[in-house]
Amino acid sequence: MASRREFLSAAVAAAGAVALRPAFALSPALPAGMGMRAIPSTGEMIPVIGMGTSGSFEVDAAGREPLKEVLRRFVAGGASVIDTSPNYSNAEDVLGDLMAELGLRDSIFLATKLAADSRAAGEAQFADSLRRLRTDKVELLAVHNLRDWKTQLALARELKAQGKVKYVGLTHFRDEAHDTLADIVAAEKPDFVQINYAVGAPNAEKRVLPAAADGGVAVMVNRAFDDGRLFSRVAGKPLPGWAAEVGVSSWAQMFLKFALSHPAVTVVIPATGKPDRQSDNLRAGSGASLDAAQRAQLIAMFA
Repeated sequence: MASRREFLSAAVAAAGAVALRPAFALSPALPAGMGMRAIPSTGEMIPVIGMGTSGSFEVDAAGREPLKEVLRRFVAGGASVIDTSPNYSNAEDVLGDLMAELGLRDSIFLATKLAADSRAAGEAQFADSLRRLRTDKVELLAVHNLRDWKTQLALARELKAQGKVKYVGLTHFRDEAHDTLADIVAAEKPDFVQINYAVGAPNAEKRVLPAAADGGVAVMVNRAFDDGRLFSRVAGKPLPGWAAEVGVSSWAQMFLKFALSHPAVTVVIPATGKPDRQSDNLRAGSGASLDAAQRAQLIAMFA
């Protein structure tokens, strides 16, 4: 029988499968399809490029207009996974309002979080998230940054049993939490783990990503651009000569491709409030994956 890691390697090779949302036409500027990967706990396939909302959806009324086009392009490009949190100021309100206005809720794999310090607070927070997001359930409910994680993970699992949540998870965004997170992932085996991972910040490769692979846990990657620091490091530099071979035409696509080229990674969630950057990010979801030599060359550039 193939091992979990052998299965993941094969899954990466097959990640070019195409799945388009039938209610939306693809923009001519976007690739022909979006790669898909399986959530290990169920086998459900989701698109490899998602979207975060921290910062980008924390806007006033005037800032909502460009986000409509960001969302339209996101769904038209075959993407679906959107990650948010009650800790992101008014992001849940903005996302909920725009999904309702554009009629997109049924096209979105919606992920939010529990960021509370007691069961009662978690229950109240989740109820408020549903109100703000204008929905009666979410696809993924994760414990934000391991906050009161035992209580909140138990609550998330109860909500899953009640049909209000489809998957449960754990998140963090800092390297110093990786060892703790890896231990909890190995012991608890949630459906998802969300973690920071980038070519210039690859610490997750040491323990978190192997723990997820061994435990059959889907991986959602945040900070794939290392909070924008990667762009300053490549300013004025050309892409590697082999970039076109893997369908890459920008450094943003290259950084997303790097994260996706790790076989444990399921989906990457770059945040943007700009339509043109959304289109650029989406292009990273099609074409070939990076091979070992290409990954090594990029790692050497940022070591």
